[in-house]
Amino acid sequence: MCGIVGYVGKGIAKNAILKGLESLEYRGYDSAGIALIENDSIFVEKKKGKLNNLVKALTEKEINSNLGIGHTRWATHGEPSDRNSHPHLSMDKTIAVVHNGIIENYLELKRFLEEKGFTFMSETDTEVVAHLLQYNYTGNMKETVFNTIKQLEGSYALGIIHKDYPEVLFCARKNSPLVIGCGNNENLIASDVPALLNYTRDVYFLENGDIGVLSKNNIDIYDEDGNTLKREKTHIQWNLDQATKNGYPHFMLKEIFEQPKALRETINRMVHEDNIGFENILSSEELEKINKVYIVACGTAYHAGLQGKYALNKISKLEANVEVASEFRYSDPFVDEKTLAIFVSQSGETLDTLEAMKEAKSKGAMTMAITNVVGSSISREAHKVIYTMAGPEIAVASTKAYTTQMIILYLLAIYIGKNRNTLSKKDLNHYLNIINQIPNKIEQELKNKEKVATISKLLVDKNNGFYIGRGLDYQTALEGSLKMKEITYIHTEAFPSGELKHGSIALIENGTPVIVLATQRELIDKSISNIKELKARGAFVITIGFNNENLRVVSDEFIPVENINDIFSGFISIIPLQLLAYYTSVEKNIDVDKPRNLAKSVTVE
Repeated sequence: MCGIVGYVGKGIAKNAILKGLESLEYRGYDSAGIALIENDSIFVEKKKGKLNNLVKALTEKEINSNLGIGHTRWATHGEPSDRNSHPHLSMDKTIAVVHNGIIENYLELKRFLEEKGFTFMSETDTEVVAHLLQYNYTGNMKETVFNTIKQLEGSYALGIIHKDYPEVLFCARKNSPLVIGCGNNENLIASDVPALLNYTRDVYFLENGDIGVLSKNNIDIYDEDGNTLKREKTHIQWNLDQATKNGYPHFMLKEIFEQPKALRETINRMVHEDNIGFENILSSEELEKINKVYIVACGTAYHAGLQGKYALNKISKLEANVEVASEFRYSDPFVDEKTLAIFVSQSGETLDTLEAMKEAKSKGAMTMAITNVVGSSISREAHKVIYTMAGPEIAVASTKAYTTQMIILYLLAIYIGKNRNTLSKKDLNHYLNIINQIPNKIEQELKNKEKVATISKLLVDKNNGFYIGRGLDYQTALEGSLKMKEITYIHTEAFPSGELKHGSIALIENGTPVIVLATQRELIDKSISNIKELKARGAFVITIGFNNENLRVVSDEFIPVENINDIFSGFISIIPLQLLAYYTSVEKNIDVDKPRNLAKSVTVE
């Protein structure tokens, strides 16, 4: 959730930290803060609100420190405020700490420390860590960090500095992401790679229980008992330009338009003529043992999983179930050694999904990760991993990660169908031909942006609305509704078209917007009947579907989409839904990339 940056080296720490935090603000923007070692003391500046408030506060302060830590916050414990902002200081102001995650035993530790005379200035769990470090301090800070980490329960990525160690940066990780960047006479830590790319593309991805001790020319990584560890260095292939707006007004719009490229790269990496390159990931022998699939994810990734379930059922004839990750552990799922459990996460750090994976492994399932981030926790935890080729996705509302997750799931369905002999050679080639056409069809769909932008003006003053569809269209409607909620704050709900009349149609009144998806050809007549039911109650109907005159006539607004096989329609029909949410948010003057209360990577349960 929160973003952490730390710097030690030859340069000005303040500049490196602020630049890094700017690239991490998608992880949280309730507040921001910085701590720097200066003149044998710790200078701290913290501000509620977005990072720019902190930048303004530091504009005229020349602090030439070479060591510091910074933080941009998504609030968990304590409301957004200056005093709850990170970094947090120990009571004697010798130690500063930034933290991502949740200390689950913080109340127990807080009571213990209060009995020892410590007082607390904030409502956060993180302040406990700073005071506990002071309480445990032996004169050897490395030893103190080891001892303190053993007392913490929950999840954490920590950046720590001590005023008596002006050239040493300490860090630790458990269930929250943390990356070390290896520079030239400078080293850094960060929650995510983009914060490091101004300085280096060589990184270490820390694993659970790792503790790092960094100076400008040295990086040591230890386990919790102080044993030295050897972690593999990774060279990041993409550069910072890929994480900038490139002339677009918002990251979200840029990422919507990057979908054809991201899909092409993902397809080209996986498909060679009629061969799908999953053999080294999931062999035919392993597939013979599988009799069912679980797809587990959260939010948009869950919606991609719903599309994937449809593909697995239709194409590979394999039983597939989709579960919300936060519920998976508590539903006593029917998972065993014959189950392929697929976990989908853009960041690869979604804690609910990670914990669900651990549950599936404990039941003997073969686990597979589908993620966008090399070296992420989920990719390391899974037995198998398939990377999407979406590139960095910065906007909180996911777009290109969603469609690349879908394409992986569809390719997996085709691969399994081929290996299980449920897919003929003719159908295999037919489906792969369709998949190769999808990027071009999306490019054509994006040319409708002006029409969608015009329609969005009709939604600006609405407070509620509905999305409906039949069959696969309903799954797409769920994602469209989520996008509208996320970035416009308009309350919308998605229903199967035939279900709306079983109660919720009571909410339809004159002018209520209803977005109808109608791309399933055999069901278009029924969709037309549903539209007439809505219109009779005064609904304002916006229909997205294949070019059909009957649909056009009964709708108030009609957005035609590119013709494609019904099974693959979700790749095309989601595009106008993404654009509709985007342009409505712009019309409402909302910060599209950083909607309220949200963060990109959800690393708490």
